[in-house]
Amino acid sequence: MKKIVAAHLLFILFVTLIMPVHASVTMEATIDQSIHVILNFENVSSPIYDEIKQTFNVTTIPLIIVNNLKQQGLTQVRRDYNPEIGFDDSTNSIHVEFFLGGSDIITFTFNKTTMARLYQVRTEWRKININLAENFSINLNEYFGTPIADWDYTDSEGATAYYYEYTEDSFTSSCKFVLPKTATNIQATEDTIFFETPPLLEDVLLNSSFLILGALIMVIIVAFIYRKIRK
Repeated sequence: MKKIVAAHLLFILFVTLIMPVHASVTMEATIDQSIHVILNFENVSSPIYDEIKQTFNVTTIPLIIVNNLKQQGLTQVRRDYNPEIGFDDSTNSIHVEFFLGGSDIITFTFNKTTMARLYQVRTEWRKININLAENFSINLNEYFGTPIADWDYTDSEGATAYYYEYTEDSFTSSCKFVLPKTATNIQATEDTIFFETPPLLEDVLLNSSFLILGALIMVIIVAFIYRKIRK
C-alpha cells in the first residue's frame, strides 16, 4: 500500500514538473481617490489550483504589495479593508479585489488658479512576484514591467486608460489602468501617471473667499451674542 501511495505521489510530482503551470492574468486598476484593483488568474493547472485553494487567501496579494513597497522605503501605503476573493472550480480561476491608497501611491494638489485637482499616481507597485503555491509563482514584473509611458493609450466607453498586453505560448495576460472619466491633461512619465480633474465641492468650499468671509461673520455674531449675554 505504501508503495502505491509513494508511486502516486511521484507521478503527481512528475506531471507537475513536466506540465506547464502558466496561467492567464488580467488586472484592472481603476483610479479614483484610491485605486480599485481587480485581478483574475485563469486556466491554472489543476494540481496547482488545488494547492492554491488551500494556501491562498484574500489578503495575500495586498500584503505582498505593501511589504514589497516597504522594502523600497515606501511606507505611506494603505490597503483598504473588505477585500474579496472567489474561486471558480469549473475553470480553475481565481478572482481577487482590493483597494490601495496612501501618499506613496496616489497624491493630489489643488491649483487655485485653474480650480483643478492635479493627480500623481505611481504604478510601480504592480511589479511583484506572487507566490500562489509552494512551487508556483507569477511574476507580474515579467508580464507588465514595461514602463507605463510606453503602454497603449485607449479611450473607450467614456473613460481613458493605459493598456498593456503580454503573450507567451498559448496564453495572454493584460493589465489596464483606468482613469477617472473627468480626467484631462493626461500624461505619463516612466511609471507615474499625471492628470487633472475638476474640483470636488469640498475643494471649492475650502478655497473660497466666501467661506472665509462667512467664518468672520460667524465670529462677529458669536462675539456680539456673548457680549449681550454678559450684560
